Amino acid sequence: MDRTAGSARIDELLDMVRLPRNLRHRRPSELSGGQKQRVNFARALAAEPKLILCDEITSALDTVVAAAIIDLLKELQRELGLSYVFISHDLSTVQAICDEVVVMYAGEKIEQLASSELASGANPLFQAALRLRAEARHRLARRPRPAAVERLEQDGLTQD
Repeated sequence: MDRTAGSARIDELLDMVRLPRNLRHRRPSELSGGQKQRVNFARALAAEPKLILCDEITSALDTVVAAAIIDLLKELQRELGLSYVFISHDLSTVQAICDEVVVMYAGEKIEQLASSELASGANPLFQAALRLRAEARHRLARRPRPAAVERLEQDGLTQD
């Protein structure tokens, strides 16, 4: 691809992910979290894939920006015939974009269901997985801190 065609392709990709073309010359540190996520998505689209893996794609974004990203993903899915595999702990994101949901725990598939079934909350295996996750977080929060961390804190060598 020559320079002119490459430049035109970059403009096309920026348009696809709803970013202004003048962002093409900015450094990553000059972009917001949502802009960075859109740039990453444009990079994925450059390969013209049929399937895109989205790992916690909205986790670092505020709810308004996350909703805009989800809307963009849905639009591109319709326009380009894309499929996504979402890895997420955010059930609202999963419900917003996914048709089918596979619930995993400790690397094992424990349930597969339609995303519409998530709202009912009636699935006992899924509810069990949510309970296990909450219990694991609680156990981690109660774990004693390593002595090395406490020593660093005493010496004033940690960041708040």
